[in-house]
Amino acid sequence: MTPTDTDPQFHRSRSEGYLVNHMARLFARAIQDGIKPLGLSTGTFPVMLALWEKEGRTQRELVAELGVEQATMANTLARMERDGLITRRAHDRDARVQTVWLTEQARQLQAPAIQAAQEVNIAATRGMSAAERATLMSLITRAIDNLSES
Repeated sequence: MTPTDTDPQFHRSRSEGYLVNHMARLFARAIQDGIKPLGLSTGTFPVMLALWEKEGRTQRELVAELGVEQATMANTLARMERDGLITRRAHDRDARVQTVWLTEQARQLQAPAIQAAQEVNIAATRGMSAAERATLMSLITRAIDNLSES
């Protein structure tokens, strides 16, 4: 088959990539609906989750953990700082490097934001058994790992 040929067996309804992308857009839309009233967006939410787990990370560490471009992270952090969600401080060992810290306002958003995300997860997995949910998580994680290696 040449690069311009299409596989007659290929259809978006049977394409893992298409379906996962579609699911991700639906998740993002639903999560956005839940966190927007809190002043958060789907761009800031992953950063907030990472910082709720461990504050004082550098921009470089956040880029590596979240798998986004440096410029995207810089813009996201600038918006978060403008919105009063984070502050930046000089690193203990290298004053040229800044660490990112949550404000009290951001800390208070943790419970309602996570609740909103959990509600989306519950809605998305409605009718699935605990074993099916575990299998779904395992398969998604494996696909992410496979693509991260390439």
